Parts: sequence; C-alpha cells; structure tokens
Amino acid sequence: MAKILITGGTGLVGTRLTQLLTDRKHEVRILTRNPDAKNEYKWDVSKRYIDVKALENIDYIIHLAGAGIADKRWTEDRKKIIIDSRVETANLLFQKVKENKIPLKGFISASGSNFYGAKTTTDIYTESDNAGKDFLGDVCVKWEQAAHQFSELQIPVTILRTGIVLSKTGGALEKMKTPIISPLGSGNQYMAWIHIDDLCGIYIKAVEEELAGVYNTVAPEYHTSKTFSKILASVIKRPFLPLPVPGFLLKLIFGELAIILLEGSRLSSKKISDNYQFKYANLKEALQNL
Repeated sequence: MAKILITGGTGLVGTRLTQLLTDRKHEVRILTRNPDAKNEYKWDVSKRYIDVKALENIDYIIHLAGAGIADKRWTEDRKKIIIDSRVETANLLFQKVKENKIPLKGFISASGSNFYGAKTTTDIYTESDNAGKDFLGDVCVKWEQAAHQFSELQIPVTILRTGIVLSKTGGALEKMKTPIISPLGSGNQYMAWIHIDDLCGIYIKAVEEELAGVYNTVAPEYHTSKTFSKILASVIKRPFLPLPVPGFLLKLIFGELAIILLEGSRLSSKKISDNYQFKYANLKEALQNL
C-alpha cells in the first residue's frame, strides 16, 4: 500500500483515480483550497502554503492540478492562469519536498497531447519529438520542466502526455453529445483520445510498478473529427450530419482557443502500449462502455 498525495484530486480524472486507488488499498490524500473531507488538506499557492500533515510519510505525488484549457477564452490573463496553475503548483510542491527532505518514490505529472503543437500533419509524434512552438506547446514545456525538477532530488519522474479524456461524468464527451453530431472545421484533424479508466490504470501502474519516463497516454486507434463524430453518433443513436461546423464560426465563438478544436495530429502510443495493456483500445468499445 502506498501513500499518495494528489493535486487536482477533485477534478474529472482525480475523482476517478482516487476511487480506483482506494479500491486497491492505497492511502490517498488530496490537496485542495477548501478541504471538507478527512483525506483533504489545504494548500494556498499564493501564500506558498501546504498543510504539513499532507506530506507526512508520503510515497508519491500525482500532479493533476491545472486550470481548464478549454474552460474560457484565451485572454492574456487567462493564458497566465493556465500556465501558473500548472507550473507554480509544481514549484511549490518541489520547494516543500526539498525543505522537508521527503524521500518520494516518484513524482507523477500530467501533461498534454498538444506538447507537439496544435497542428494537423501527416506526422505521428513520438515522445522524442520536439515541442510545438505555439501556446499549448509552451504550456506543456513549462509544465514538464517544473516536474523534471524532482530529478534533482533523485526522485523518479513520470510524465503522461494525455489526449481527450473520455468519461461519462463530464469533460469533453459531454460537450460533444449535441442533438445532431457533426465534425468540426475540415473534419480531417486528428483527435487523440483515451478512456478515463485506461488513463487511471496508467497512473496506477506508475505507482505500483514505478513506471518512470515520458509517455504519450493516448489510445492506439487513430480518429479524425469526422470518424470520431460518426462513431459517437452511431453509439448514442443521434443523427450524424457529415457537413462540418465551419471553422470561422468556431473562431468567432471561442477566439484563439478554437485551435484545439480545429487542429490535431496523431501521437504514437507504442511506448505506453509496451508497458500497459489497454482495456479500451477501440473507440466504439470505449464509447459503448461509457
């Protein structure tokens, strides 16, 4: 049994991961600004504060905290919040682990599949490929750099570059379930996706088998906006309209943020597939399960 501290533990992934870790008899503690349960502990990044009890005898930190990429339009202030909510939180964790000389067995951090940039190409990106030069690439680079600090303390670091997380309790999938299902923009952009239980399974494997390194945590089956939409419509029995939602309309509604809807490339899942057996490698089966 491991003692695990989770940031972002009340979010979509954190809630499910906490449940699955607890089912496997691990002790889970959650950092939150407003603790109201016995396993929740207060932290305040602006005041550089973490309740010291949260850190006692912990084995692993799983860092999921971060303002939602697609929650609001990308103003300059919002962009700063997106970066700081990932980077400054990791910096605070590093500071406290170093100050208290905590011998962590591992620091496990989320990252984004847009590490390689929000663009549609014929490339299939592997973990050794360079970061994109756009805003999302910059977010992921800074996010991962903050996580890699823990290597200075001889603490193994795991980074999971995650695609669209499919869950029945909210997130992107809920927003996709419109009365009529249509692709977006050209419809040819790729959508890197993963079932939430597979993502949580990979986090659990990182804890239980000390899976260190950088991994693209996406399902092995590739889909474009067009093929994804068609399968989704079939599974939830709603009409599929092959005429895409125009890109200019999405840009008008969402501003710069629309790029995450209109662009996307394929990511190789070979490295993670060599270490983890997917329960839902097929999109149709994943959606049917959800």
